[in-house]
Amino acid sequence: MLSNKNVQFTRLLKAEGTVREFNFRKTVNEGKVRFHVDVTDDRSNRLSFYMQKDDVDWKIQSQELPSWVIKSEKGLHDLIEQELQS
Repeated sequence: MLSNKNVQFTRLLKAEGTVREFNFRKTVNEGKVRFHVDVTDDRSNRLSFYMQKDDVDWKIQSQELPSWVIKSEKGLHDLIEQELQS
């Protein structure tokens, strides 16, 4: 029987001049590993999106998101990689 390690973590990342709390949760669907990510904006609205790994990098798989989230993609990639290596 195969089991997947439950990966869930929270990290702080500076995005557009503000330190924000990003929550990550690993999901596996049809053999594809993704991370569900959520963060709150300046008005306390929760933004949710998925990140999936292409050949090399974790990329936002998204609907429309604020530019500060899109600009944070590299930092989010780095946070996921650090967590997976620990």
